[in-house]
Amino acid sequence: MSTPNIKFIVLGFGHIGKRHAEEISACPSAALAAIIDMDAEARLLADQMYQVPCFDSLDQCIAAGINADVVAICTPNGLHIPHAIHAINNDFNVLVEKPVGLLVEECYSLQELAQAKNKEVFCVLQNRYSPPAALLKKLVTEQSLGKILWVQVNCYWNRDHRYYKPGNWRGTLHLDGGTLYTQFSHFVDLLYWVFGDLEIKNTFFANCNHQGMIEFEDTGSFHFNFENEGAGVFSYSTSVIGANMESSIIILGEKGSIKIGGQYMEKLEFFHVDGMETPNLTSANKPNHYGSYQGSANNHSTVILNVVNALLGLPYEIATLEEAIHSVGIIQRVYQNR
Repeated sequence: MSTPNIKFIVLGFGHIGKRHAEEISACPSAALAAIIDMDAEARLLADQMYQVPCFDSLDQCIAAGINADVVAICTPNGLHIPHAIHAINNDFNVLVEKPVGLLVEECYSLQELAQAKNKEVFCVLQNRYSPPAALLKKLVTEQSLGKILWVQVNCYWNRDHRYYKPGNWRGTLHLDGGTLYTQFSHFVDLLYWVFGDLEIKNTFFANCNHQGMIEFEDTGSFHFNFENEGAGVFSYSTSVIGANMESSIIILGEKGSIKIGGQYMEKLEFFHVDGMETPNLTSANKPNHYGSYQGSANNHSTVILNVVNALLGLPYEIATLEEAIHSVGIIQRVYQNR
């Protein structure tokens, strides 16, 4: 007997929605049931690319009797929670792009509703599947680095007028939320996933060269302490000219040091750990390409497969809603320290 397909509705057919539709269509145990977007041109493109029913709202999709298991929420950040709540109230499981929300309180409301309705909320934190991220998690979990002394994260990317276009949701406080939410939440999540929660210390914010384009900082930093031991600093900017420069993490421990670098933490650049040979990591997936700019590692195929496995009762590994909420909480506390 053949394995049943898990059917997905993609809500939002922008850059990330296109990625979801592509990976759902490529997954043998998944099926693309419908695409929803308010923009008529986006719906026309979706119809041309996938020949599935296209609608301008979830209500219209439901009224048409579309049968599906999951709604993939690929709308602007500030709409993730209300759209996820609407989907769950209409008996769908949801897969929510990062960040799951902009406020911890709203995220917990979603969690309470999902529990009451017995529905699943899956979160897209795909950088956890990168080989360097798995290496960091293993080293810290097994205490191979000994006591953690210092951690430094550098995230220096390009986002300019090609990205922040007039009238778009990007760059607005109520729908975008800030640079840490939209560009660098994956790397905040990596810190939480590997080390646990953070105590936020000194913060710095500046808008260096995006005046008139965004309502928040393009550059910033914050110091932090870990719950158990160690401290560090996270520095970031989207003011790099032309193209992304790097996303890197340096960890100094009493038994060794490591640096993961590259544009999106995909390369092992330094490894010196007592009693260990330098590991030969499998290649990380290439970055997501969005026209004139790049995003984090393209591991959405693994996300989709894990959602499918979870709903089919097969083994799976994916970020929990509780973990995603903690990552949102860290970012929220950083911004509260303005």
